[in-house]
Amino acid sequence: MKAFLLYRDRDFHWLRPPSTFRKASSSIPLPPLAQALVQDLELNTLFGAMAGGDQFLFEVAESAVLSPLDDPSTIVYRQEILRDCLDHYDVVLELYNRTVGCLAEARRPWSGSSPRSLVFSSVTLLELFVATLRSFRAITDAHASEFRSEGFTRFFGMLSSELDDDYFEEIEQHLRTLRFNTGMLISARLGEGNKGIDYVVRRLSETKKSWLRRLAVWESDPYSFDVSPRDEAGARALGELQGRGINPVANAVAQSADHIRSFLTMLQIELAFYLGCVNLHRRLAEKREPTCYPEPMAAGKPVLSASGLYDACLSLLRDERVVGNDVGADGKALVMVTGANQGGKSTFLRSLGLAQLMMQCGMFVPADAFTADVRTGVFTHFKREEDVTMKSGKFDEELSRMRTLAERVSPGALVLFNESFAATNEQEGSHIARDVIKALLDSKVKVYFVTHMYELAHGLFVEKPPTAIFLRAERHPDGTRTFRIVEGEPQPTSHGEDVYRRIFGRGARRAAKT
Repeated sequence: MKAFLLYRDRDFHWLRPPSTFRKASSSIPLPPLAQALVQDLELNTLFGAMAGGDQFLFEVAESAVLSPLDDPSTIVYRQEILRDCLDHYDVVLELYNRTVGCLAEARRPWSGSSPRSLVFSSVTLLELFVATLRSFRAITDAHASEFRSEGFTRFFGMLSSELDDDYFEEIEQHLRTLRFNTGMLISARLGEGNKGIDYVVRRLSETKKSWLRRLAVWESDPYSFDVSPRDEAGARALGELQGRGINPVANAVAQSADHIRSFLTMLQIELAFYLGCVNLHRRLAEKREPTCYPEPMAAGKPVLSASGLYDACLSLLRDERVVGNDVGADGKALVMVTGANQGGKSTFLRSLGLAQLMMQCGMFVPADAFTADVRTGVFTHFKREEDVTMKSGKFDEELSRMRTLAERVSPGALVLFNESFAATNEQEGSHIARDVIKALLDSKVKVYFVTHMYELAHGLFVEKPPTAIFLRAERHPDGTRTFRIVEGEPQPTSHGEDVYRRIFGRGARRAAKT
């Protein structure tokens, strides 16, 4: 059995195993570039909202969001399942809770390592799993017709066809037999040295004895013997013979239990992702923030079109709603953003990266509408604070990160730059940034670049490349920031004086006049 709720034809693979599946003492960090992506886009805020305080949901969200899909049809497949989860949350939550409860019970320690103990514990596990599967079948019978997505239709269809009444009757009969309450019949052959070989557990005859024969306790099987209670060596030898016979059965029953456990574990993971999405959707809905299902476009031609796009992570941290932006950059491989200090450029850049990641893992997007082509990966190169260890300067650290990024980025990726290469003088920084942008564009990599370097932005604007669009943080003549990003030519100032005056007030204005 397979759930197939994240992919049509395969299970979900972890970016890194969650704490539930690894030793408590072990720690598996994210890959370096993934760590940078989480830091730069402030993704832990997103994961926290999806988790709602549940560490397992947090780790599932982290792994799913940082493993973007590159197939539009699979993205739509997840979107349809997510719609069902939002429409039938109580049913999905019941499936999840039953799965979690069953797996928690299955994780409790079992005593004994002998074949007989292994059979007993595996049969007990199977009885637990069968009871859970019965509850799944009841949920299927009651609610399957309400779901519309391809994924849930297939999932409930699988439960209905594979978990029918005949299946449960047969498996429960096998489990009763494996309890060996009426004894155990084992056959063997004599090998070299008259040692037993080819031990096989045989099915006991189900012929029922008459009530008179059952009462005839004096009647014994002609092919039986008794072991004295004080005969420890005989009991031990009999136990060894029993172990040899039951060992293949123990392995088979344990494998059956592991198979169902694997199904339930993957079902827990896949449902956890969608429950995390529902948690996030509810948080944003409480603030009356818009969300939409994006339209993913096939790779090949750069596509970017959005209306009302905002940074969900920023919204989650603030009481008030966040200003959204519209952008139309279809056919543009380079999006250059300039403008006033504290005008919303970095926030806009994060909203673009976050929307791309959320779209490519099958989620809704924080916007009124969003369309983009899928990318082979999303990478960031944001400015950092000075190296506190003093092992390198700020500019050296930027170049080092750029070298690491260049080694990992592949054609068709998306790279977001925020004030990169500004740690040196503008002429040198502009020259380096220009070479980096050109190399990435030549490699079919889409680039979103926020910068204060006028020489860089204006130089590219003068060339008027057909695959570039130039955006600017809007600023009113009186210095007011609207936090909207509009199309416009780069300006030679970032209006830092406006920020200074807003912070220091009238004293700054009087000082400026003198």
